[in-house]
Amino acid sequence: MPILLEACVDSVASALAAERGGADRVELCDNLADAGTTPSHGVLVAAVRALRIPVFPIIRVRGGSFVYDADEVAIMAEDIRHARSLGVHGIVVGALTAQGDVDEQAITVWRDAAGDLPITFHRAFDVCRDQATAIETLIRLGVTRVLSSGRRETAWQGREQLADAVRQADGRLVIMAGGGVDETNAGALVRETGVTEVHVRGTTALREQMTFHEDPVPFRKNWPEDETVRMVTDAGRIGAVRAVVRG
Repeated sequence: MPILLEACVDSVASALAAERGGADRVELCDNLADAGTTPSHGVLVAAVRALRIPVFPIIRVRGGSFVYDADEVAIMAEDIRHARSLGVHGIVVGALTAQGDVDEQAITVWRDAAGDLPITFHRAFDVCRDQATAIETLIRLGVTRVLSSGRRETAWQGREQLADAVRQADGRLVIMAGGGVDETNAGALVRETGVTEVHVRGTTALREQMTFHEDPVPFRKNWPEDETVRMVTDAGRIGAVRAVVRG
């Protein structure tokens, strides 16, 4: 079975680069510095129009924990309905209770809002209380896939847990490996875990071409050290991951 390659992107330009590199799907986010939040209406519209591959936006109203109150759950349900109306191909969500279990009530609300769109449960899974219980809950709720690093900082470090998850899911739920996956480890990760999908960033640093720079002013103290540099998806790196997982 060919390995599906999903690229995590935060702009339409990066999404297009991922597609050029051979990505099969994009997870579209805003604010990746805070683990991703819901992309804007304009970005969603532009991405759906521009790409030939599926677009799965993350639906996350804010950064921080994965415990949401009723108002936040309702807001995200509206965002899901809106994204669906724009023609996205799936959604990415995740919620936990204060006790660390899958928030079944939130997922049910979002599943109903999504209709027939496939649902990915994001890396909130990696901080749940019990992996085995969470997998069975998500299967029962009709979730399509889980994005996981095996409950470790990187998927390579969590490869044993990922392999356990693949065995437990047994085709009832897709386990997608993500977290530090790149061209140096993707091939071995697939072989050791049995995952059929991988999730990558594949970025490179881009320096903006601005010639004017004034001396720093006080409000810049919390800015990045060099605000002229940002990370963008590199089609070549996406292609390199595709090559090693499809060898």
